[in-house]
This record gives sequence, C-alpha cells and structure tokens, in this order.
Amino acid sequence: MRSGLAAMMAACALAVAGPANAQDARPESPTPRSIIERAVEAHGGEVWLEPGTLQLSGTATFYDAKTGAVRSKADDYRMWREMDAARTSARGASGKVRIIAKAGENLIFEVGYDGETTWTERGIMPKAQADAYWATNFGFGIVRQALKKGFALASAPARNLRGRGTHLVRITDPGGAETLFGFDAESGFITYLAFDTPRGFHERLYEDFVRLDNGWVQARSVTLLYDGIMSNTVFWSDTQVGAAVPAAIFAPPSPSD
Repeated sequence: MRSGLAAMMAACALAVAGPANAQDARPESPTPRSIIERAVEAHGGEVWLEPGTLQLSGTATFYDAKTGAVRSKADDYRMWREMDAARTSARGASGKVRIIAKAGENLIFEVGYDGETTWTERGIMPKAQADAYWATNFGFGIVRQALKKGFALASAPARNLRGRGTHLVRITDPGGAETLFGFDAESGFITYLAFDTPRGFHERLYEDFVRLDNGWVQARSVTLLYDGIMSNTVFWSDTQVGAAVPAAIFAPPSPSD
C-alpha cells in the first residue's frame, strides 16, 4: 500500500516537474536587434540597406472611407525614389520622391519632392502643409537606419497577423518618433508597420513577396489603413533597384507650367 502511494506521489512529482523543465528549455525570444538583422538579410542584405534608387510601377485601388465603395482605380501607378542613406527622421521627407496615379489618360493625382520643394498636380505645396503630408505618408524606410547609432529598439507583444506569427519591434528615431514594425516569424519579411499621423493611426500590410535576381525582396501588395479603415491597396508589378533616374523626374513644375 505504502509502496503504491509512494509510486503515485513520485509520478505526480514528475508530472509537475515536466512542464517546468519544458518551459525552461524553450528558446529565448529573439531580441529586437536580431529580428531586424534577420529582416535585413531576408530582404536582400546590403542591396536592400542601400539601394540608391527604387522605381516601382503597377496599379492601385482607392476606397471611400465613409461608404466602402471603390473611389477610383489607377491602371498606371508609378513611384520613383532616390534614397537618403543618412536619414534620421522617421516622419520627415527624405531623399527624393515622385508618385503618379493615372486612369487611362486621366491624372488621378501626382506628388513629388526634390529634397526641398513638394508639389502636386495643383502646384507647389506650402512647407507647413507639405510637412504634414509627408508625416502621414513616409515611414517604411526608417527601418533601414534602425541599427545605427541614435536609434532605440524595443519589443512589443508578438501577435498573429493574417494567421501568421509576427514579431513586433518599436523603432524610435533620434527625434523621438516611434514606428511599429511587424516581422513574419517564419520568413523574417516585414509584413506590417504602424504609426500615429495627423490623419489618424496609420497601418500598412505587406504581402505577396518576390525576390529579384540581385537578391532584393519586394512586397507586391501594400494595403494602407487609417484608424482601421482601408484607404487603398497598391499592386506592384515591376521593380527596378539602383537604376539611374533622370533628374527631370524629381524637378518641380516651373511657374509657367
């Protein structure tokens, strides 16, 4: 009787000890720095960190926030970027950029920045208005600078994003602006970002990744949301990295235009 009871108690002790030992044996959660380092390699390494220029083209669909209806579709959506390798601000405009959206021959919108001046299809944008505009639209590229001096990294609770485990890292730039990035736990790809903007809480979802011959990994689908409401989705079909961009692409219109 006593021997049976002793055996039962020993078995219970092992049952209690088992999960604790298993928990102790679990691998430690990756650090924010290691998550970003892995993402850099996953996205192409040095070519992704310092591409010089980036040219993307495809299509885009824009939604009405109040009705949910499709507001417009761009069958020709293009972006040209000249990167600033010394960028330190997550919210300010950096480098050079131009975006054009067309439906057939009709221009839906155009916006550009040459390093100093911002303009749209309506003409030159006043600086205060431009600063607010770029604070709402810039954000992704700061992850390329996150491992440099002056940036702070912190973990946020991991989550499932569209059914996939996702590590979250908060990147704070030297000026104190915070950006939340999501990294797919399996592939290391950046699948999410979020930050506060004058327009509302902004989120982006990245999907459909493709690797180019030079190793660069591009998300071919990007969905933008503000305060949880979908604003638009861009579908990139062509990507060029490091190719020369004519200076005229970034030149603002002259007063006579």
